[in-house]
Amino acid sequence: MSAIPDPIAAGLAAGWKVLDCATLADDRTLDCDVAIVGSGAGGGVTAEILALAGLAVVIVEEGALKSSRDFRMREADAYPTLYQEGGGRKTKDKAITILQGRTVGGSTTVNWTSSFRTPATTLAHWQRHYGLAGYTVDGLAPWFARMEERLHVADWPTPPNANNALLQRGAQRLGIATHAIRRNVNGCWNLGYCGMGCPTNAKQSMLVTTIPAALGHGATLLTHARAERFELAGDTARTLRIAALGADGILPTGRAVTVRARHYVVAGGAINSPALLLRSGAPDPHGLLGRRTFLHPTLISAARYAERVDGYAGAPQTVYSDHFLATQPADGPAGFKLEVPPMHPLLLSTVLTGHGVAHAETMRHYPYTQGMLALLRDGFHADSPGGTVALRGDGSPVLDYPMTPFLWDGARRALLAMAEIQFAAGAQAVLPLHERSRHYTSWQEARAAIAALPMAPFETRVASAHVMGGCTMAGDARNGVVAPDGRYRELANVSVHDGSLFPTSIGANPQLSIYAIAGMLASGLAQRLTGRPAPRPVAPAA
Repeated sequence: MSAIPDPIAAGLAAGWKVLDCATLADDRTLDCDVAIVGSGAGGGVTAEILALAGLAVVIVEEGALKSSRDFRMREADAYPTLYQEGGGRKTKDKAITILQGRTVGGSTTVNWTSSFRTPATTLAHWQRHYGLAGYTVDGLAPWFARMEERLHVADWPTPPNANNALLQRGAQRLGIATHAIRRNVNGCWNLGYCGMGCPTNAKQSMLVTTIPAALGHGATLLTHARAERFELAGDTARTLRIAALGADGILPTGRAVTVRARHYVVAGGAINSPALLLRSGAPDPHGLLGRRTFLHPTLISAARYAERVDGYAGAPQTVYSDHFLATQPADGPAGFKLEVPPMHPLLLSTVLTGHGVAHAETMRHYPYTQGMLALLRDGFHADSPGGTVALRGDGSPVLDYPMTPFLWDGARRALLAMAEIQFAAGAQAVLPLHERSRHYTSWQEARAAIAALPMAPFETRVASAHVMGGCTMAGDARNGVVAPDGRYRELANVSVHDGSLFPTSIGANPQLSIYAIAGMLASGLAQRLTGRPAPRPVAPAA
């Protein structure tokens, strides 16, 4: 078998302008047209479009530049090096684990490739409550189509692995519709280790698509570079101050980089983006910055089967059900999307309940264990106002996200739904991930037990890989700090292009929504800065 091409190594050899700030021996000052903070879904798309438009672009990334040669399908390597806070980012009360990427490509480098357009119900809610008149199904359709073409978003032709097929089987036996998940892959080997970085470059993350394209058109990439604050003068950001981090990506080295740009784009994700603006003292006359931050709080149910599941092998997410979203109004009781997670041993063992002998016994059945996820749709109801990003004493961000009774009601219904589906699929036992639960051997037993479980922090396992909001976009300044064109309202030369814009959660995995909306906003920004239409990015021939 021939060696896998390494576009990162090839680009560096060809002369890409990449500065690893961990190596700096002195301070630096850089000038450019546009500085982009973050290299994930929003930052990567924006960087390519602006660089193609002929603008001088600097991309600022807190993490390191990795490539397929670094992705060894080992959890022990991936979580500490590719995720925010070493994979240990949590809410303020430590009750919810948050998985976000921290590397070139951001979360797109480590996500599970699930690609959904923004649901029509979500867009209708934004139009009605947040004045986003242009954010319609028809209005966004060309941008979705453009990004789907660029990033090879398509139907997945391979049959689902057993982990996904069991969701499909159990749901169908109960008359619950399921559908196939579209994926942004090209030549996928169906390995199943997407969350550890793609070792074959099949996943069309920003790491292997838009960032290389931007660098190939003259952009500069800074790595191990923590954006600390903007220096403001009136309604203008004059400079961006950046702290160089050491090779471990944690501690500052004492060296600093100052970037002077005509325009700045904040795209650090829906915790880091509001934090940067808060550290900068960005004007916030209505007290909205950092508020209404959403998570799709996610509940987990594990089931044991007689047949092997081997949920670590094969594409991680290929089947979903929106039954519990579609059968009730968006602003009604909390609905939820059903998916499955990959069942890698470290990921599974750290979320399982129990200790000692009980935990070891559960792990003994690891090859026969299937997992299911329920992602709560938050932000559509008055009793689901989201959380708030604030700053710790050292300036680092923290998300305070209270789980309200409204959400706990959804959590209980989600655990019930997942258990029923798993038993319908033939499970021998089901374990809702709750400190007081155990393996239940029948649907009747599980139903009675789940109905009695106390829904509370630390007792009910809750996690999230989707962070949205905090820099809300709205038609009216009283509802959002960002205007519909992506500009931060109180700063003439600062825009926001990431999931922090969303007024609510999406109700689906958000990467494709970020791609399309960032593509639209970046194209508009390129035209404003250059006076000519932005060129359309095109994927290279396979």
